Amino acid sequence: MELDVWLLLGAGVVIAAIAAVRMAHRSGFPSLLIFLGLGLLLGEGGFGIQFENAELAQQIGLSALALILAEGGLTTKWSHVRRAVPSALVLATVGVAVSILAVGVAVHLVLGFSWHTAMLLGAILASTDAAAVFSVLRRLPLPPKLAGILEAESGFNDAPTVIAVVLLSTSGTQLPHLGNALVEIGYELVIGAIVGLVVGPLGSYALRRVALPASGLYPLAVLALTFVAYSGAALLHGSGFLAVYVCALILGNATLPHRSTTRGFAEGAAWLAQIGLFVMLGLLASPSELPSAILPGLIAGAVLVFIARPLSIVVSAAVARFTRIDHLHWREQAFLAWAGLRGAVPIILATIPWAADVPGAKLLFNEVFVIVVVFTLVQGPTLPFVARMLKVSVAGQTQDLDVESAPLDELNAELLQMRVPQGSRLHGVEIFELRLPADAQVTLIVREGRTFVPSNSTRIRADDQLLVVTTASIRKTVENRLRAVSRQGKLAGWFGEGGAE
Repeated sequence: MELDVWLLLGAGVVIAAIAAVRMAHRSGFPSLLIFLGLGLLLGEGGFGIQFENAELAQQIGLSALALILAEGGLTTKWSHVRRAVPSALVLATVGVAVSILAVGVAVHLVLGFSWHTAMLLGAILASTDAAAVFSVLRRLPLPPKLAGILEAESGFNDAPTVIAVVLLSTSGTQLPHLGNALVEIGYELVIGAIVGLVVGPLGSYALRRVALPASGLYPLAVLALTFVAYSGAALLHGSGFLAVYVCALILGNATLPHRSTTRGFAEGAAWLAQIGLFVMLGLLASPSELPSAILPGLIAGAVLVFIARPLSIVVSAAVARFTRIDHLHWREQAFLAWAGLRGAVPIILATIPWAADVPGAKLLFNEVFVIVVVFTLVQGPTLPFVARMLKVSVAGQTQDLDVESAPLDELNAELLQMRVPQGSRLHGVEIFELRLPADAQVTLIVREGRTFVPSNSTRIRADDQLLVVTTASIRKTVENRLRAVSRQGKLAGWFGEGGAE
């Protein structure tokens, strides 16, 4: 009976959270705050559910974060972030260090925190949140370079911040030796990167050559491989978060069967992880203790948003320009500074010193909770306005086509499934005007729930689903041609559009 009650409660929370996501999506309100609100409502200040196990919350939170990072890697297109990776790595290392120092120094001078506590708070707040960035920024029409930097940064910067928080949480009340800390961070990042670079290609190689009996097994296998990378790196005392993101990035961009199914499954699993994670963190918070944390939280958050984050962007941009990695315009730097969203990650990181019994850790948790709620509410809904004001948004940008491949081994052929997005130049193009290679054919169109076989004169419409049969040898050519027409219309070749990802 008790199990049934908990299952009913859990299912009710998930359904309520899904409905909240729908409302939040239409209004622009950050959904993570609704999930936190559900947790607070269920907790000691509402229905009275008691949950104060910081160590358990830490373990669940880190596991959920690994799953969210895996989904981020699986759904990130390498072609979109390839040019942005060097700049993102600078932000995830130099930027994180500058942010920790800026917050630490300001909090020590203004709030009177000890150097150890101030630097610990700076480390907790240094990471942008992958879930918040992926959910908000992927709805904004940003240039590929800017969107790529933000996505890659949010995937990379969790690793160094987790290492920094753990080092500060296990060093007692004294700051760790700088040289030793840099060596430790460097070692863990290198091991994590190596594990991700090994597991990703090996997993991709195996999945391309092992015919699984059911399509639903491929998403399970891919997610399992990402956690092999995560746990393998952790057992080698490396960064599991860097390993899982690198591995997922490789697997998500490999030519694997049922890629769209895998991405859809990963997105669903990540949403479930986000819902459970934020509700749990809401349960962990004590509403009666939050008022005393409001003033120091607002001060520390203001330092983070208006001083530390902009300073980290400026310094990182200077380093990138000096090393000829990239050049960021001041408008891009300003948007990057405002788009450094914080979400569940800082709250999860705040449970690490709490579980380690660091003096004052519960107060830090409450302050971080206040910072995340207040400044997510301020920054998240204003991002579209800031993008337009800084003129970094790209009006009229259409989505790329999402192409899924199902192998037809006996015929040495492949079936491509494609949905025509709104705004695509494919709208109005006749089938013969696609000029696909001779060994490729549009065999079926699904339109408004009706399926029919098209003729050469059939005009494609937005929201159509097309099934294209092609030989494996020309699959890439077919995909490129479809993308080219989607972007530039039937005369794409005249405009030099090749359809590359």
